[in-house]
Amino acid sequence: MDIVVKGRKTEVPERFRKHVAEKLKLEKIQKLDGKVISLDVEVSKEHNPRQADRSDRVEITLRSRGPVIRAEAAAADPYVALDLAASKLEARMRKQHDKRLTRRGSGHGRAPAYDMAGAVPGTPRPAGPGETAHRPTAATVPTTRTGPLEVQGEGPLVVREKTHVAAPMSLDQALYEMELVGHDFYLFIDAETKQPSVVYRRHGYDYGVIHLSSDAYSGEEEPGGAGGALGV
Repeated sequence: MDIVVKGRKTEVPERFRKHVAEKLKLEKIQKLDGKVISLDVEVSKEHNPRQADRSDRVEITLRSRGPVIRAEAAAADPYVALDLAASKLEARMRKQHDKRLTRRGSGHGRAPAYDMAGAVPGTPRPAGPGETAHRPTAATVPTTRTGPLEVQGEGPLVVREKTHVAAPMSLDQALYEMELVGHDFYLFIDAETKQPSVVYRRHGYDYGVIHLSSDAYSGEEEPGGAGGALGV
């Protein structure tokens, strides 16, 4: 198996190709996954001065008989971006490797419920063989507040709130900004309608856009109905 290194809108120097071969050692990769078919490394460069701190992007795609594993990173230097992406790839490969070992060890691919339940904080552990079931009461389960939400137990809910100041922009500008940051969606304020809107990448090469408006809300629609539209 060879490592294919290619550039997108940029030239890839021979020195960098050699560094890729040294960083992504095939022996180490095949030790984690002996059924690797191909390993592609794509290097791209963003020439926008506002993105100088993440101008060089490296995406690694590993294909094997199992699921495709991708890892990408951006930095001000392609060598740093490669190091970051390689670390992510190794971590994801180790995760897949550990999953395979767990499935082989359990015999049926799944650990018993009474073994797995304790892995999630706040989840009651069902009775195992020869044990008596124990059901926690409301008094024994602590309740904490995370932002505006009440959480029973210790998790696993994690809430992070952010507020961004956004100038209204056109749909074309929102598409440009989405491509600039390399995301599959972009939240913006539509300059024409003044509505919160989301532009997103659909399957293939076209795009979709969602506008949110409270004017026509009657209370009959199920909460969160617009959220599922991103998967269209």
